[in-house]
Amino acid sequence: MQPQAPANPLGTAPIKSLIWKYAIPGIITQLVSALHNIVDQVFVGWGIGDNGIAATNIVFPLTSVIIALSTLLGIGAAARFSILLGKGEQEGAEGCLSVPGKWGMVTRPYRVKVRAQDRRGNWFEADREGVTARCFCHEIEHLDGHLYVEHIDRFLTDEEVEAYFAEQENAQGEEA
Repeated sequence: MQPQAPANPLGTAPIKSLIWKYAIPGIITQLVSALHNIVDQVFVGWGIGDNGIAATNIVFPLTSVIIALSTLLGIGAAARFSILLGKGEQEGAEGCLSVPGKWGMVTRPYRVKVRAQDRRGNWFEADREGVTARCFCHEIEHLDGHLYVEHIDRFLTDEEVEAYFAEQENAQGEEA
């Protein structure tokens, strides 16, 4: 018997406990950063004087913006670059519940390597090929606010969809 994974608390736990569990560490991090800035101000003031304090007050917001941008680009671009590093391409029909009943031909990488965090914040990597790689690309695009329809020239007709899936079934039957 395998141990069961604990249920996702985000849908079941009380809001107050979730705030304590997830928001407080972020708040503490911000407070430590602010305390670090204050201590820097004190030492700069003692060592350099008013001009040093003015310089750190000018640089601090700039540093915050640089850190925010580097975090945004680092995390957001990491998934995109991993996808681009995948080997080969595959073309296939894609549909989506966001666009019900519509299908289009989309070219995706055949192989992708995705680095992500699980619901506990632990980093992991998944290196997948084929349909799973296609699904990763499709879902990561949702996280970036995009849909598969941005990659198609036109929607497939019902007849084209039926013919495509019949062809896929025949190809799988021949492989078996």
